[in-house]
Amino acid sequence: MDNKKLTFSALLIALGTMTGHLIYIPVGVAKAFPVQHLINILSAVLLGPAYAVWNAFAISLLRNMLGTGSLLAFPGSMIGALIAGLLYQKFKDQRWALAGELVGTGLLGAVAAYPIARFLMGSSSAVFFFVIPFSLSAAGGAVIAYLFLKAVEKADKLSFIEDLN
Repeated sequence: MDNKKLTFSALLIALGTMTGHLIYIPVGVAKAFPVQHLINILSAVLLGPAYAVWNAFAISLLRNMLGTGSLLAFPGSMIGALIAGLLYQKFKDQRWALAGELVGTGLLGAVAAYPIARFLMGSSSAVFFFVIPFSLSAAGGAVIAYLFLKAVEKADKLSFIEDLN
């Protein structure tokens, strides 16, 4: 394992765990956490798909253990991180990572959250109920990630990205 990637991954996990619950929008039984999606995209672009999924899982697990997260975070964040990472890996374009997070979390993760909501949380919501809140959350995080990555790019501080890859 690469020490730089591991260290940066740990930093993102810590940031996601400690700050992810501070900025949220309640939508029904779900909560929109744009910070999680920001971290998913940063992980996908800077570290790759495996680290992105691991980071999403670790943040979801820690936030649930601390009582600041929801079981719905697991499918939404992990699927979004995986699709974002795979699309960025294939096309080497940040916009594909953003699209992967939007589709992975907003659609696929939202549908995958239904059984968890239904059988573990006792929700009687419809299958596509989570699509809008998950999509709004992913879109918020995608916008923040895009602005952050462009600011870093403009400041010509991409050497740390190249060091990670």
